[in-house]
Amino acid sequence: MRPTFLAILLGSISLAAAEPAPAEFPAINPQSRIGEGWWKIRHENTKTLARQGGHELVFVGDSITQGWESHGKAVWDKYYASRKALNLGYSGDRTEQVLWRLNNGELENVDPKLFVLMIGTNNTGHRKDPAEQTAAGIRQIVDLLRKERPNAKILLLSIFPRAEKPDAPQRLLNDAINHIIKDFADGTQVRWLDLGPAFLAPDGSLPKAIMPDFLHPQAPGYEIWAKSMEKEIAALTGTPEIPAAATP
Repeated sequence: MRPTFLAILLGSISLAAAEPAPAEFPAINPQSRIGEGWWKIRHENTKTLARQGGHELVFVGDSITQGWESHGKAVWDKYYASRKALNLGYSGDRTEQVLWRLNNGELENVDPKLFVLMIGTNNTGHRKDPAEQTAAGIRQIVDLLRKERPNAKILLLSIFPRAEKPDAPQRLLNDAINHIIKDFADGTQVRWLDLGPAFLAPDGSLPKAIMPDFLHPQAPGYEIWAKSMEKEIAALTGTPEIPAAATP
């Protein structure tokens, strides 16, 4: 089942790649959620933090990234508090909301050593956007960061595994997106890191102990996440590597 389904997805990507991306699909068109009260408040608070400056490490994403403030807080404090990190993660955001936020104040006075970017699973889950459309939205975010902050490095992460089984449609769709976006890395300003295997059991299933809803990491998942990218974070920010054993 998996090879056939994934082959179909990737085949459609090849055909689409030869054609210009239609301007009307939503993943590439900046859009706010300003009408949602909590989202507006978070955006205003984030802009205030952005204006303060001094951030050396910036995470950009959706609820999985926002979760560093809840399930991942102890791990964040251990690995990132000393690195003057800023969290630009918003629950439910898709690529178009990230584009809007970055264009509307969240980059003000923000010029870090490193951006860590992971986005796209809500394009998969909310609308089931075709892989090439979500990838185009991610490409726009990468290009925006490169243009606006040319001195910063970007660590582009694979979209995390979704759903329990490896042949689940949402898992396969995220796999197809990752197959495209890994080529956005140039090895210098943009680095690619696939963390998916670190979360999976040997049979490819996603353990409930790590992601009970098969989407959002709990504390053990955030610890796996931090440990798995620590070497890259340390190298790209020019800070000492924090030993894994130091995490409680």
